[in-house]
Amino acid sequence: MKLKSLAVFSLAMLGFSSPLFAKASFEFITSAPSDKKLHVVFINDVSHLDGMSQVLDQKSGGQLSKLIQLNKFTPEKGNTLHLQMIGTVGSLLLIGSQDKDGLSAPELQDLGGKIASSLSSTAESLDLAVHVENLETAEALPSAHIAYGYHLRHYSFDRYKTKKSEGESDVTLVTTNAVNAAKLYNSDLAYIAQGVHLTRDLATEPGKNMYPQAFVDVVKAKFKGIKNVDIDVLDMRDIKKLKMGALEGVGQGSINDPRLLVINYRGSQKTDAPIALVGKGITFDTGGISLKKNEGMWAMKSDLAGAAAVAGTLYASAQRGENVNLIGFMPLAENMPSQDAIRPGDVLETMKGVSIEIISTDAEGRLILADAVYYAQQKYRPKMLLNIATLTGSAGRALSDEYAAVITRNFELSQKMMDVGKRSGENVWPLPLHPNHFKQIESPIADIKNSGAGNPGASIGAAVVATFIDEDLPWIHLDIAGVDWLEADIDVAPKGSQGWGVRFMDQLVRDNSK
Repeated sequence: MKLKSLAVFSLAMLGFSSPLFAKASFEFITSAPSDKKLHVVFINDVSHLDGMSQVLDQKSGGQLSKLIQLNKFTPEKGNTLHLQMIGTVGSLLLIGSQDKDGLSAPELQDLGGKIASSLSSTAESLDLAVHVENLETAEALPSAHIAYGYHLRHYSFDRYKTKKSEGESDVTLVTTNAVNAAKLYNSDLAYIAQGVHLTRDLATEPGKNMYPQAFVDVVKAKFKGIKNVDIDVLDMRDIKKLKMGALEGVGQGSINDPRLLVINYRGSQKTDAPIALVGKGITFDTGGISLKKNEGMWAMKSDLAGAAAVAGTLYASAQRGENVNLIGFMPLAENMPSQDAIRPGDVLETMKGVSIEIISTDAEGRLILADAVYYAQQKYRPKMLLNIATLTGSAGRALSDEYAAVITRNFELSQKMMDVGKRSGENVWPLPLHPNHFKQIESPIADIKNSGAGNPGASIGAAVVATFIDEDLPWIHLDIAGVDWLEADIDVAPKGSQGWGVRFMDQLVRDNSK
């Protein structure tokens, strides 16, 4: 049986239609196709070929085995070897898949991404068959996760390039359980990949075009027609009325007013308390009056990555109809220097009534989160709250690009988040939140101060946000400053914006849904 899915990557932005990005379609079948010139096989043991690799070796009179030996190919996970004219196959990609414990879902996704990257899937049109029959895995439906990983990697942001990425991939996955694999991919995993791509689009768009209202417009257009979704946008009038002085203060130096975008997905009973996801949305961060150095400032267009990831997560959950009530909060502001901008030494009054002395205007993310997390609790009474932000360079220096920092009020919850990270493919590592961190942010002229409290910076930033979180509420703080933008490709993403957080939060939502 053949089951197809088409993933088209495009984004209507700012009133005009963008060109189509690279496209990929996925088909799941139970028997090997005869019309594909390019085949992909997984190798677990070079001394004992099985599945399609064994068939090709026999048809080529042992040529495949000889070439494997000649090229010193080993089956370690992720190793690749591209061969031509093997038996009846014009082009063959070997991928090592050896794993003594059985491949996990994230490892399968990495292999899918490895296929896409090895074949330059966005640069040229491809017609290939991926043989999954012999893959040793702990997952019941490995072909669905391989398709998902391919989908994640098959991405290009080329809006401003003269030459567009026109590669179209027609991917056939050969598996013993085609019907269920197609169902899992088409009705579930594909939506997560689309959410990740939405996040990457938002975080890659230049700041000139992606100001707070533009972010709102793009996201609203993306959610048009999705069931059980209500969208509310708080403008400057609402922000002033609610006395969100921190959000207002950060955005007042820009000609583009701040916004608070709220997406309410009602997937469960009305009486069920929702999960709240709150993402930092600084659409461009100059540092304000505490101006950043020019070096690397261009990347501050992605300082909205937390808000973008919340939008991507809501998109995935709502599209597949997750049985949960989920609300995303995206405080949006542009941090600019001007005669109207807040200054170091100023004091802002928050919605909670807690006053904040500004030590650095470049510690602005925690300010907009302060009003957003308090608003989320007061209006919606969530059962759990997660906030995600490109908050501190300290987190990146501590954990590099291997882990996002996770901070909670109790270590047991942090350990649970490590497990969520492992299963989602987006790893986190705990950093502490000590009573002394709250003492460090005490201000001589206000209730707290936003910075200048010394080390550790990531924990200090979390302490500011925690000041606005009910102590009895399960709360997760993710600092993704080290992982959201990479300067080198990984298996499931090209360099640049990673769309980090969508896969993590999606797994957390699943774990807490009905």
